[in-house]
Amino acid sequence: MDFGILYALNAVHSGFLDKLMIGITYLGEKGIFWICVSIILIAFKKTRKCGFFMLISMIIGVIIGNGLIKNLVARSRPCWIDESIQLLIANPKDYSFPSGHTLASFEAAISILLFDKKWGTLATITAFFIGLSRLYLFVHFPSDVVAGAVLGTCIALLVNYFGNKILEKRENKKNNILNKETQREKEE
Repeated sequence: MDFGILYALNAVHSGFLDKLMIGITYLGEKGIFWICVSIILIAFKKTRKCGFFMLISMIIGVIIGNGLIKNLVARSRPCWIDESIQLLIANPKDYSFPSGHTLASFEAAISILLFDKKWGTLATITAFFIGLSRLYLFVHFPSDVVAGAVLGTCIALLVNYFGNKILEKRENKKNNILNKETQREKEE
């Protein structure tokens, strides 16, 4: 089934789509686009938390997805198995499962979505097309992309959940200290 989807996408190649998909896939290259977005978000107080959560999610994703899972599963890429398909980009050197482009994109997009629905929807659509571009370019199986999207979403949700818990605990501790100081001042 994986190859069936890839061959169907290969049948719709055109000059315009080739250039478009190459451009889209480069948005996910090493997560640089998303890292830049997170740095921009960190620069502003209003969006700082979102930027930090994005960055933390992507760091965790690199460790779990690219460092552990890719090397444990060691799945060959479709372009390694069927070398008759001419690649439009450089042949990747690392394993296929999960898609790192998709993983980083969904970690970032879901982090944004949890912070702002409008921008998060746009980011999620971008993440979807980055994943699709990996299929179109014949460098990932559909299951690689789905796994990247699911893992990226789960990591972003967990970072958001635990990040908010940590920040809430820190805020409560700070408020307790302020309340104790106010209480002491009243007693004096």
